[in-house]
Amino acid sequence: MNTKEISQLFIWIVLIFFLFLVFVPVIMMIVMSFKDNAQIYGDFWGLPSPWKFGNYTEGFNGIKNYIKNSLIASSLALGGVLLLSSMSGYIFARRWFPGKEVIFYAILSLMMIPGILTLIPSYVLVYQLGIINTRWVLILPWISGGQVFGILLCRSFFSTIPQELFDSAQIDGANEFQLYSKIAVPLSYPIMITLAIMNFSGTYNDFIWPLITISDTRLQVVTVGLRTFVSEYGITDMGPQLAAYGISALPLVFIFLFGMRYYIQGIIAGALKA
Repeated sequence: MNTKEISQLFIWIVLIFFLFLVFVPVIMMIVMSFKDNAQIYGDFWGLPSPWKFGNYTEGFNGIKNYIKNSLIASSLALGGVLLLSSMSGYIFARRWFPGKEVIFYAILSLMMIPGILTLIPSYVLVYQLGIINTRWVLILPWISGGQVFGILLCRSFFSTIPQELFDSAQIDGANEFQLYSKIAVPLSYPIMITLAIMNFSGTYNDFIWPLITISDTRLQVVTVGLRTFVSEYGITDMGPQLAAYGISALPLVFIFLFGMRYYIQGIIAGALKA
């Protein structure tokens, strides 16, 4: 082999090694999800003997209501983010109004504020609104929090659409809403799917906000509900809990599998057109 082939082989070996390191925790979680506590503590690195397939049934029964709550809240918040971000991004990209740039950069400046700093003011606000312990206490802040990045992404993409398309549609009698819904949105599917995946992943995995705003277990989400696998003796059942971890990740896995092609296109488009 020549020098180039040797260097390429070395790169592949390094990449495979780091890929293996990434997947080791996932593989260990799957293996241990088929064990009980005695097997986990007694033979940590060994294979299950016997395999506890009932852990998955127990894990699913324990978190199915939490998964439903997470899917409902995250999906409704996602719909709000996509609608408002795309409309705001369209206005910032295609229309002029006094103070447009100042308002846009003021919105972008919010990205520099760590979310933990707004935790207490946000809690005071939703408490005064009287929506604590309701689904709205998750949906409305998630919609609000997802706007900044969504507006940036949509505005950057919409600003690259040729103006001639909008001019032609206006000549044919299209109104402003038709320009947005018939031209801008259909041409931005990759960037919209990218925004959808990133926003849904963030809200579905949110832990701190649901923990402090939801105390009713009937409305709690899966990230908080995963802590509940405790036996009648006060001991955490690790096998069913690890099985529940795997089950809870399936919605995100499916979203990435079916949207990965558009997600990559959107990331590339956003990077090139921003």
